[in-house]
Amino acid sequence: MITRLVTDYLDRAAEKYPDKKAFIDERRQMTFGEVHDEAEKIAMTLLKKGFFKKPAAIFMDKKVECIPAFMGVAYSGNFYAVLDTKMPVARIEKIMQTLEPEVVITDSLHKETAENFSGGSEILLYEEMMKECVDHEQLRSVKERIVDTDILYVLFTSGSTGNPKGVILPHRSVVSYIEWGAEILGYNEGTILGNQTPFYFVMSGLDIYQTLRNGCTMYMIPKQLFSFPLRLLEYMKERKINTVYWVPSVLCLIANFKALPETHLDDLKNVFFGGEVMPVKQLNMWRYEYPEARFINLYGQTEMTDICAYYIVDREFADTESLPIGRRCQPMDLMVLGEDDKIAAAGEVGELCGRGPFLTYGYYNDPQKTKEAFVQNPLNSSYAETIYRTGDLVKYNERGELIYISRKDFQIKHMGHRIELGEIEAAVSALGGVDMNCCLYNEKESKIILFYVGDIEKRKMNQELKETLPAYMLPAKCVKLEEMPFNLNGKIDRTKLKEML
Repeated sequence: MITRLVTDYLDRAAEKYPDKKAFIDERRQMTFGEVHDEAEKIAMTLLKKGFFKKPAAIFMDKKVECIPAFMGVAYSGNFYAVLDTKMPVARIEKIMQTLEPEVVITDSLHKETAENFSGGSEILLYEEMMKECVDHEQLRSVKERIVDTDILYVLFTSGSTGNPKGVILPHRSVVSYIEWGAEILGYNEGTILGNQTPFYFVMSGLDIYQTLRNGCTMYMIPKQLFSFPLRLLEYMKERKINTVYWVPSVLCLIANFKALPETHLDDLKNVFFGGEVMPVKQLNMWRYEYPEARFINLYGQTEMTDICAYYIVDREFADTESLPIGRRCQPMDLMVLGEDDKIAAAGEVGELCGRGPFLTYGYYNDPQKTKEAFVQNPLNSSYAETIYRTGDLVKYNERGELIYISRKDFQIKHMGHRIELGEIEAAVSALGGVDMNCCLYNEKESKIILFYVGDIEKRKMNQELKETLPAYMLPAKCVKLEEMPFNLNGKIDRTKLKEML
């Protein structure tokens, strides 16, 4: 059956599995039928207001009601953007200035806060919207006006200037990505997901929309459990969670805490990870404990609907090796371009660029940023064809697999040499006694600074690094931290570390 819009997923799931548990948080569990019914009430409220193809901001804590809010906005032919309730007000205000939403959907708990930043946007309470009567004929009429190239949501990521960038994701890109994921990653009605990522982070889309497409069950794991690995594993064991898609920092935290042997997850089948580099040392700890599970490295950017390449871990890796990001997702075309914008030679490092159906529209209300990253394909001068420049440096190995080197902006010029900070981080990650690390460059003092968490002595670290790295790549200073700072997405907070330089 052809899927045109993501709302088609919910329509089918509500018909096929009306009473099956779909989304579960600490306080409520919602069936597919309930998600569908509440989404239609959200949609009717927006339709009566006359909104169509307009932005709606959703300002609620992460909970099951967020899903009907997302789908309700989509049913009404509008598009949504998630505002985190823990986000600094200054950042929310910047997002509001860019998005200029017609409406802010919130709940009574957050109404007062929403009033402080809403400006000219109308505030609608979820509880009040649940009193709306549904006109199915009107909903059908509106659905006929929605096309798959219409926007589904705008996802705000960090911008280098300090201003959030709103990536525009249409229905078509999300559907194409979800269809690929269902086939390759193997989601089905027996999949029980343990969701870790926030809803304003692109990785959450795979959890949400695979659940809707396949009739899965998705647990929204309480955030506080990720600070207590043993309790986290016990939570997962009790709920028979068999599939996770997490950021590597979380997987490393559990491995470093030595929690894996303590509580074995009998049902765990799939461990997917993405968003940042997965250190092989900690990956090996997971693979040792779960030799029958599938481990898949998912690589990509928000600008390509989260993923454009993947690697199913199919062989052994030494702790000192780097994990491939693998091969392109079948619907996508990836190219490695050298500095002359020509295809890089075999084994040569270049910038990864992509084109295909996962490609998004650029940045909301920011044509300049869009023009810089979404460019004409330099290999094609015959007609308009957009590619996305990822800013990531990669190369192909002898197996034809893509290897991630580093971000272009993590590449430095030091002592006359071009250095990838990611290469130093990989070498440090392989050392015994290092749990986590991050390398930065102090341009003012021309020094490489290493931040790390672990019990290895600095002298021993320096001695071991001398055996794997040339002298010009050795950190000038090693800073031991009690714990690594993380941003709201669960990734290492490089901005906070830079403040410590």
